[in-house]
Amino acid sequence: MSSTANSLTDTSVLKAWITDLELWFNTTLASRETLVEFGVVALAALIAWPLAIVLRRKFSELGQRQARYAILRRFWVTLSQVSFPIVWLVIQVGFGMLMTKLGYRDATIVVVSTLLGAWIVINIVTVFVANPLGSRVIGVTAWFIAALSIVGLLDDAAVYMEKIAFTLGEVKISALGIFQGIVSLAILLWLTALIGQLLESRIKRSPNLTPSIQVLSAKVLRIALAIFAFLFALSVVGIDLTAFAVLGGAIGVGLGFGLQKIFANLVSGFILLADKSIKPGDVIALAGEYGSVNALNARFVSVLTRDGIEHLIPNEELITTRVENWTHSHNLLRLHKVVGVHYKSDIEKAIELCKQAMAETTRILADPEPVCLLTNFSDSSVDLEMRFWINDPMNGRGNVISALLLSVWKKFHDEGIEIPYPQRDLHLRSTISPDSAEQIQEAE
Repeated sequence: MSSTANSLTDTSVLKAWITDLELWFNTTLASRETLVEFGVVALAALIAWPLAIVLRRKFSELGQRQARYAILRRFWVTLSQVSFPIVWLVIQVGFGMLMTKLGYRDATIVVVSTLLGAWIVINIVTVFVANPLGSRVIGVTAWFIAALSIVGLLDDAAVYMEKIAFTLGEVKISALGIFQGIVSLAILLWLTALIGQLLESRIKRSPNLTPSIQVLSAKVLRIALAIFAFLFALSVVGIDLTAFAVLGGAIGVGLGFGLQKIFANLVSGFILLADKSIKPGDVIALAGEYGSVNALNARFVSVLTRDGIEHLIPNEELITTRVENWTHSHNLLRLHKVVGVHYKSDIEKAIELCKQAMAETTRILADPEPVCLLTNFSDSSVDLEMRFWINDPMNGRGNVISALLLSVWKKFHDEGIEIPYPQRDLHLRSTISPDSAEQIQEAE
């Protein structure tokens, strides 16, 4: 740590900066020509402000018209945000050309114009970063580096950051290396995410791969790209990857104990993809509810019910608990529905009407053939159970059952088949004492 203290207390570079700053202030900033240039810059900003308001409104309107395309919408929104620097730059360049014609110095105007141009270009380039926070961080960082380069302080800043360092074993880690590593990691993660999206879209369009293999390939690809970006950033910082392998093993053991549930879900996700037990589009039932598998993620499976509710089920739960997959090997699903008829009704006629209703209902398959069975003599009715098959459970069960029951109701009503409601026969019994009987006889 002594080297760190020495590097932090070594102020030779900082003193040189302060000396240069004092000299620059006395010889340049306080001069009459520089004050005139600052006045021109301020005048250009004042003129640009009201004009930028009008231009910002126009760019915002264009962005609203491109609501269908996210990249174009972000482009016009970004232009509306930098409309003031754009107008300011145009007016300032005009003033700079005029001052050159009149024989005045324009060095300050050139520097400010270059900074404005860098800010505009960087903001437009970061349009391709979808995350607003990431786009802003990248833009500010890039502009800060460009500003140091424009004013000629980039090399001095790099030297000073290189002096702020500490040693970890035999590895020297400096502030400059950490900064370069963070910037490299951010750029590589963005590039790997973009490449991953492009390759994932190509994989999903491949007709020769099953949905499970497509998801598995996409996940492995994304993880491999992220690991590559992380290792490259470490090499930029100056960390020896062979030494990091030993340290990474110890860290991995610690994380394994502390984050075992997360790792269990990650491993379970790969198992689900590898054994193809669940794949996107499957209809599964768990804990009394069913829905279609919307997506297989690293930590959970997204299941969308018919009510529009999206359940995020941990991968480990799907491995360790019993899950019904209605479309694992085929899409056939048998449904049951019980209908009660009156004891006085023609049972054989009622069975025939139920079969006709099943044959006429859409989505009910003719093969396997639907059947109607007498299953029970209950208190108020004779119970008939209709059993039928569908091959599209992902379209729901309630709608086909509703259509079938409506058809049965109409046919029973037309044929006089009665659907009973619960009934009870009450028998009232009373006892009369001998004294009460004599009183009744005397009264008569």
